[in-house]
Amino acid sequence: MFTKTRVVRVAALAAAIAFPLSLAACGTDSAAPGAGASSSAAAPASSAPASSAPASPSASASASMMADEPFGAACSAVPKSGKGSFDGMSSDPVATAASNNPLLSTLVAAVKEAGLVDTLNGAKDITVFAPTNDAFAKIDKKTLNTVLGDKKLLTAILTEHVVPGRLTPADLAGDHDSLNKDQGVTVEGSGEDFTVNGTAKVLCGNVQTANATVYIIDTVLTPKS
Repeated sequence: MFTKTRVVRVAALAAAIAFPLSLAACGTDSAAPGAGASSSAAAPASSAPASSAPASPSASASASMMADEPFGAACSAVPKSGKGSFDGMSSDPVATAASNNPLLSTLVAAVKEAGLVDTLNGAKDITVFAPTNDAFAKIDKKTLNTVLGDKKLLTAILTEHVVPGRLTPADLAGDHDSLNKDQGVTVEGSGEDFTVNGTAKVLCGNVQTANATVYIIDTVLTPKS
């Protein structure tokens, strides 16, 4: 009896010891996959050092586009949208484009009086020095009316403002022939600071139309003779 009871107690004690050991073993097994996952997840973090990325191919293009944009203090007066804006003007030939720009309404009226609308719109690759309304306002009213009523004189004045070829800001300085065969233009300056024939200042330059590059100026150019 004593022997049997002792055997039962020994068996119970062995079972009690074995149970926590089995729990510990189960805990180790379930933790192992987690530990393995952490190790493999951490591995990519120690990958090869990052190399410097090549410059974006659009970077130089963006800089070039900025260099082609209009410049000058008066550019802020050009409408931001619509046919008279820079975008709107770029799709029309020069006389039509100017007619949509509120800064150039007097010039457009003069071009119509001289019968030069088709000549300017049909020209290929020209540069136009376009006087603002304020530039025409510098001329006393009597003289302006006389000029507008004399088609030959008006044509001579207006064609002096037109140069064959599209002049970029980099090409602008220098002596240039104009459509007035008797009178060319001389441009001085650099960067964004230019004068034409020593008196007219470029207020807004490098404005693109479908067939011309326009430099808006603050004084009307007049033939020397």
